[in-house]
Amino acid sequence: MSKPPVMPDNVSPLIHEVSTYIAAARKTRLPAVIVERAKLHLVDTFAAMLSGTKLLPGKRGIAYVKSLGGRAEAGVIGTRLVTSVLQAALANGMCGHADETDDTHPPTRTHPGTSVIPSALAIAERDRRSGRDFLRAMVIGYEINARSMLAIKAMPLMKTGHHAGARGQLFGAAAAASCMLGLDARRVRYVISYCAQQASGLYSLLRDTEHIEKSYAMGGMPAEHGLAAAMMVKSGFTGVEDILTGEYNYIDTYSVDPDREAWTRDLGTDYMIMRGGIKRWPVGAPVQGPLHVLYELMREHKFKAGDVEKLVVRIPERELGVVNRQRMSDISVQYLMAVMLLDGTVSFAAAHTTRRMKDARIVALRQRIDAVGDATLTDPLRRWRSVVEIKLKDGRFITGQTLAAKGTFENPLTRPEVEEKALDLMVPVIGKARSRKLMDALFDVESIKDMRSLRKLYAA
Repeated sequence: MSKPPVMPDNVSPLIHEVSTYIAAARKTRLPAVIVERAKLHLVDTFAAMLSGTKLLPGKRGIAYVKSLGGRAEAGVIGTRLVTSVLQAALANGMCGHADETDDTHPPTRTHPGTSVIPSALAIAERDRRSGRDFLRAMVIGYEINARSMLAIKAMPLMKTGHHAGARGQLFGAAAAASCMLGLDARRVRYVISYCAQQASGLYSLLRDTEHIEKSYAMGGMPAEHGLAAAMMVKSGFTGVEDILTGEYNYIDTYSVDPDREAWTRDLGTDYMIMRGGIKRWPVGAPVQGPLHVLYELMREHKFKAGDVEKLVVRIPERELGVVNRQRMSDISVQYLMAVMLLDGTVSFAAAHTTRRMKDARIVALRQRIDAVGDATLTDPLRRWRSVVEIKLKDGRFITGQTLAAKGTFENPLTRPEVEEKALDLMVPVIGKARSRKLMDALFDVESIKDMRSLRKLYAA
């Protein structure tokens, strides 16, 4: 049995435990339940990246990295472009968050997959690493993404105007890359310090109606910068060895009431990927609860759009402004509820069209749908709670609620549900046959000997 690494005199027990755990992740045997959950997030993220290539933010990211040239090291998903690892991570990250389809870690308001997976995948392709190695890196990335934000607490940070995703996802991407690069504990500590220097992100990105800046800040930027931190240290960069304690440390700089133990509490037993969320519908997170409830009510009571006289949807009051009467189709609660009433579902195509928002039937339905902020639905774990109240034209009044919408950690998607959603996103880009083959490969990722072999399946 190998001896545990000795803690240096110049670092705290906190950074020692964190860095040692990250450095050991490449050899850690993952429990079967963690492997299965990771595969669901992997398939969901690949689907998000593929669908994002056809949206404006993805197109802009791809065009930008294509113009840069660079060594052919890693592929851009959904294209035949092979570029440098940093540029591939940037483009894939932007495609992953080109809209509101990608996964989340609701308690921290982060989107781990769209940064962690592009970072790990770029190195896996360049170095021809196995799927088993990649999966371990992915899981540690999700772990550090969440714990780095839980320690400084996402909600107080948001009140200062700072965005959680550009921080948590940065640390997560760096941890995944450090694992793929085989960095030892000391060099991991340097990587964490470079992440602290790069930490950024402002909530002003919500004002970007074209979603390009948001896709960069919540997808491409953390993926690229986290990977860069690990690669710089791999090349010989050194730095502050303990940025989590001491003068001007990262935690105290960004939190007045931190939870330092969140970095290490139950580390190795309480896996953060199990707290992640996979959206059932390819739309913004605050609309997941309303769509979940309406979908179930329609199945139970057998009513249609023409039967509805008035519909009121209640959501946590903090999230009302994000989705109430928005111009963007994939986050407008009125538009998306109208689509559910008319179609009985919400497809990727329906969620991403400005033209249908002007359809006469949609416009008429939206006028009958109100959204209300409800403080009693506020939930620190963000389980997409919602109440839907409907008055039908025949005089009936029906109501339903969810305290844990489909896709949250308490009510996770099944593998068939993830497959259904993924096919809706993948097929328009790479066709049905290759979408099936790609999903099969990802669900058996630990058997892949060379992750570069996925290119022939994901390239358009």
